[in-house]
Amino acid sequence: MNRDLDWIEELKAMVGPEFVLTDPMALLPYACDGYTLSQETPRAVVLPQETEQVANIVRILRRESIPFLARGAGTSLSGGATPVNGAVILHLSRMNRIWEIDPENRVVVVDPGVVNAVISRVLESHGHFYAPDPSSQQACTIGGNFAENSGGPHCLKYGVTLNHIVMAEVVTVEGDVMRLGNLAGEPEGIDWLGLIIGSEGTLVIATKLWLRMTPKPAASQTVLALFDDVAEASQAVSDIVAAGVIPAALEMMDRLAIYAVERGPYPVGYPEDVDAVLLIEVDGERHEVEETARRVEAVLQAHKVRAVRLAESEAERNRWWANRKTAFGAMGLISPQYYVQDGVIPRSRLPEALARIDTIARRYNIRIANVFHAGDGNLHPLLLYDGKDAAMVERVRKAGSEILAVCVELGGSITGEHGVGIEKRDDMIKQFGPGELAAQEAVKYAWDPVGLLNPGKLLPTAAVCHEAIPTPSTETGGN
Repeated sequence: MNRDLDWIEELKAMVGPEFVLTDPMALLPYACDGYTLSQETPRAVVLPQETEQVANIVRILRRESIPFLARGAGTSLSGGATPVNGAVILHLSRMNRIWEIDPENRVVVVDPGVVNAVISRVLESHGHFYAPDPSSQQACTIGGNFAENSGGPHCLKYGVTLNHIVMAEVVTVEGDVMRLGNLAGEPEGIDWLGLIIGSEGTLVIATKLWLRMTPKPAASQTVLALFDDVAEASQAVSDIVAAGVIPAALEMMDRLAIYAVERGPYPVGYPEDVDAVLLIEVDGERHEVEETARRVEAVLQAHKVRAVRLAESEAERNRWWANRKTAFGAMGLISPQYYVQDGVIPRSRLPEALARIDTIARRYNIRIANVFHAGDGNLHPLLLYDGKDAAMVERVRKAGSEILAVCVELGGSITGEHGVGIEKRDDMIKQFGPGELAAQEAVKYAWDPVGLLNPGKLLPTAAVCHEAIPTPSTETGGN
């Protein structure tokens, strides 16, 4: 009997034949995630409904030496859910239950397939919310947030995913089920949970998560500022934080990004000739919010700002944020495709970074829109292109890599929240030396010695690593 039929039949018997996809047409949607520059069709897709099924699927695939990975909504922007090397996808969308809301411990227990935004909606009646809010929060699932250590606008004040998960149930590459962390949210010995969060699904598969419930602030206010100069807006960002204000969110869009969002479903009415928009949200007790908003306004007015506005209603505030959060999708209105980068820089280097990104755009003859988390220096340059133009695609790839090099040169990182995946895998040598890469390889080997779990992601190939190692000189001579 065909060996493929053996293990596929086992999977069908376990989860039901309708939840094992092998038809080529059914597999096509799984060939990539939000990073569309690299695509590979999976060998099969399996949709488990519970932890024990995930563990059994993993045991079968390990026995057959078949690579595999977990996938949620597929909103990853770095190729983290792309099935390389003929991998099987465990699609966790059926694992979408909210198990428990525990106000006493301020913890909510969820499956990995629960959509991020749903958690906050469920917690609203308890006076709480889930703080990390990626722009894709209406679609992205919490398991993917766990894998990528996702951020979002409100992470400037509240922290990223790592700061909001206290415990996790995971399945190892051997098919063992483990619990990492504790309800207290404090590491006991080695912080295994901290290691796993953000490992991009290369070490374990999360099957249940214990999330922090954050009390909703009593009040919030959003300040909008229009600038005629990107550098001036960038300096205002640094000055707001330098003034001792830590906003709940501090976002920025440049002229091309504004042009796109004003053609989207939530137009604000920004002037077409404005160069930059800042959105600053402050929250806390009502008296605190009013005072902080005044301080932010004073800092903005000390700059060459065209206009400063405070949201006059919840509806207006929501529209401003909906406009910002749909910016990526709005790019489809002005370009056939886009490629988003995710570098990080110290916020004090924003003016220089944006100037150099503009220079790169001009040199490669492409358009780049900037919409990003300015408060923590997490850049999201959107490189616009037409996928039918092979030469343009190649220019976009090179420009993206140069942008990452600039981020590292300015004291930053090649990724803030989107992860490395396939997209930035070979750019790891820009940030890490041979010893650091070897240490990361050792961690991967310790958890996955056979290399079956989400292979081909995060860590560069041996050939690329070799480029980072200086070739010993053969010259002889004195000191």
